Amino acid sequence: MDALQLLTWSLILYLFASLASLFLLGLDRLAIKLSGITSLVGGVIGIISGITQLHAGVTLVARFATPFDFADLTLRMDSLSAFMVLVISLLVVVCSLYSLTYMREYEGKGAAAMGFFMNLFIASMVALLVMDNAFWFIVLFEMMSLSSWFLVIARQDKTSINAGMLYFFIAHAGSVVIMIAFLLMCRESGSLDFASFRTLSLSPGLASAVFLLAFFGFGAKAGMMPLHSWLPRAHPAAPSHASALMSGVMVKIGIFGILKVAMDLLAQTGLPLWWGILVMAIGAISALLGVLYALAEQDIKRLLAWSTVENVGIILLAVGVAMVGLSLHDPLLTVVGLLGALFHLLNHALFKGLLFLGAGAIISRLHTHDMEKMGALAKRMPWTAAACLIGCLAISAIPPLNGFISEWYTWQSLFSLSRVEAVALQLAGPIAMVMLAVTGGLAVMCFVKMYGITFCGAPRSTHAEEAQEVPNTMIVAMLLLAALCVFIALSASWLAPKIMHIAHAFTNTPPVTVASGIALVPGTFHTRVTPSLLLLLLLAMPLLPGLYWLWCRSRRAAFRRTGDAWACGYGWENAMAPSGNGVMQPLRVVFCALFRLRQQLDPTLRLNKGLAHVTARAQSTEPFWDERVIRPIVSATQRLAKEVQHLQSGDFRLYCLYVVAALVVLLIAIAV
Repeated sequence: MDALQLLTWSLILYLFASLASLFLLGLDRLAIKLSGITSLVGGVIGIISGITQLHAGVTLVARFATPFDFADLTLRMDSLSAFMVLVISLLVVVCSLYSLTYMREYEGKGAAAMGFFMNLFIASMVALLVMDNAFWFIVLFEMMSLSSWFLVIARQDKTSINAGMLYFFIAHAGSVVIMIAFLLMCRESGSLDFASFRTLSLSPGLASAVFLLAFFGFGAKAGMMPLHSWLPRAHPAAPSHASALMSGVMVKIGIFGILKVAMDLLAQTGLPLWWGILVMAIGAISALLGVLYALAEQDIKRLLAWSTVENVGIILLAVGVAMVGLSLHDPLLTVVGLLGALFHLLNHALFKGLLFLGAGAIISRLHTHDMEKMGALAKRMPWTAAACLIGCLAISAIPPLNGFISEWYTWQSLFSLSRVEAVALQLAGPIAMVMLAVTGGLAVMCFVKMYGITFCGAPRSTHAEEAQEVPNTMIVAMLLLAALCVFIALSASWLAPKIMHIAHAFTNTPPVTVASGIALVPGTFHTRVTPSLLLLLLLAMPLLPGLYWLWCRSRRAAFRRTGDAWACGYGWENAMAPSGNGVMQPLRVVFCALFRLRQQLDPTLRLNKGLAHVTARAQSTEPFWDERVIRPIVSATQRLAKEVQHLQSGDFRLYCLYVVAALVVLLIAIAV
């Protein structure tokens, strides 16, 4: 049984779980178990399919007739699609296990319907990766968007519905421009098959138009700036295991689409240099602004969603370097850049999935997204705290864990730009490195804030004081992802050449050396990282706090006394502990141009004696782009929709006239 046949069985199981959940409406507990177990088995088969295909190293193609003469069902599984199937299936297995107990809180609230849409969402993502026809690709892309939209609005409150509408609008706008890109290629090739697209040699102007349409269409799904506004609203609104899949792997479908169009379908045409520079620029901006806005958040899931914008930017930065390498016919730039992108794509799926599952565990116990109402959870939820600590270290690119490895390769790809003689790239490389360095520092600050406020200090609410650990299946799911974060870091010298071969096969470039023995050595550079060094750092991590405590105790024990906390004459309250707003305040000042600060003054709070007119002040931070660009566009769209609504007169004859008019316009367009 080859990889495509295995993948077919995986898809059958997802569809079976979806339909079974639909027939079990009203029997939520049974639907939760059947959906979770079936999708878990489907994910395991998907993992086997991906590994089988990567080991075989050949491209599998299957073609099936359909009722549509213009759109045969063509499946094509190459190295890149097999890698993506593997990444998605890994996260599906963990999220399915997690859902077995997590979804109990949705019993009586449409849990069976959520199982239907969740499995349909997974099936459409996986099938899309191997689809080799533009018509069926768009159908599956729309199915993925619609099924995930239903998950976003699952709570049916005002916040989730507003988030869902914004997501619906941007997702379908992205689908439209992708469709236009495919139609432009179809017009030149005479077919909707991707195989015919690969043989095209388009003019530079037409090729650039196709690339830009596809780049911004798929970029909207990836959540890159400036098409990101739906992401920090939609992902937190979905159930947490759905958020993990949307943020961990659905946005990667956008990255996959960009790679597919630029490096596969347009490969015969050739890549102009400015394409890669554009992707690098948008990637660098997305990374820096994404982490800045994440730092400003107090909602734990919105913080993680903004962090996804940051990590998508890092991936795009590496993809841009690979595209520059292809345009210059430089194998080192191409392979190392794509290696960094694919490695970070895998790593981000793991640690972001872990953190969203951890956030879901916390929210299920505290019933709030507000980190200011958490605190001291490490004592009450130790397994969740341990798993989230590994996730926070990994996403911050701290050296012992997997996030460091992929960002290190991204750094090496940027350093390699110094070998290029083009002045634009010699300027772009250092600028991108500075932005990535600032992004890395802010990411550490962001997740120190998240972990510290959530798990350390004193409990800031009654729910935090009474919190208990989550059930075992949720703990096991989180620990599996934490273990994978550690395993990938320690096996990087074995894994990096495997991913390098994926990049080599996908781009048809000569292979380069990315590992020597147990050392990671990208190309001609003299920098290297060894798993043995990472292992020593990993083992030293638990010892360092103990050694520091012993050192402090030996030097300061004689000078320290215990007593009540001093609170300027007031009684101490847990709410007086350092807050996230306090952590963010210096950055609000430094980057004030990027935030819109809303200040609310309360003139009613005065001292009865002493100073008069003392006021309380509260600040809320809103992203500049959302306030100045997205809201006006949404408002204008709503006004336009109200105007267009007048066309719905209810007169059947008028509707027939609309159909005839549309047909005439289409015939004229085809004739031209």
